[in-house]
Amino acid sequence: MAVTLQQPTRARLIAPDGREYGLPVVLRYSAEDPLAVRITFPSEASLDGMEVTWIFARQLLEDGLGAPSGAGDVHIWPCGRARTVMEFHSHEGLALVQFDKIDLRRFLTRSYAAVPAGGEEPTLDLDQDLSRLLGGV
Repeated sequence: MAVTLQQPTRARLIAPDGREYGLPVVLRYSAEDPLAVRITFPSEASLDGMEVTWIFARQLLEDGLGAPSGAGDVHIWPCGRARTVMEFHSHEGLALVQFDKIDLRRFLTRSYAAVPAGGEEPTLDLDQDLSRLLGGV
């Protein structure tokens, strides 16, 4: 997968006792998979000592910056004016991670510069595609 953009940032893993641990994370967006964003956490943030990448809808990230959003494995909500919380569920448990909202907004702005909202769906040239299928091109 060719990465269109990659943005290293800092996050805070919130432990069950309320303590926060700073983490370097990488936000990724690719025009080849325009509906999705990826967040990669370092090995020290996982139970098995392996780097972990979560993939979810770019729209979920956009929605979660303004209001609680999400269903299933990923939930995102604003936390005051300057922060955003992401909650990741897996069969091992859950993780709460806090981000500076400005970093997530900058990442989304860059992703929309790469592929504008509404421009995620590929355009179809039915005549050309049909011609290829039938061996004409």
